[in-house]
Amino acid sequence: MVVSQEELPAVADAAHAVVREAKDAGVWVFGGGIDESVPPVMVDGDGTVTEGTYPQTRRIEGGYTVLELPSHEAAREWAAKIAAACRCAQEVRAFQYDPAS
Repeated sequence: MVVSQEELPAVADAAHAVVREAKDAGVWVFGGGIDESVPPVMVDGDGTVTEGTYPQTRRIEGGYTVLELPSHEAAREWAAKIAAACRCAQEVRAFQYDPAS
């Protein structure tokens, strides 16, 4: 969903309120929008740089929010709050932690 210019201030206020709530709850790790003015590049293991991105990610809108939560259910609950604030569906993914790092 594309948010109109008129709706943008209300969406920003609602999103910032969810961020404050996540920080107050102690679950906030990181969040930010994608800077669409900087084109994506792919960097290979030998340092070769190619303009563009993976085909399946050509169209990513918005940004990312990283929360540290106790369960997938909690992640879905927070995603619902973010979706309501941003007025668009949210994809939920889990990080696979590397115990060696």
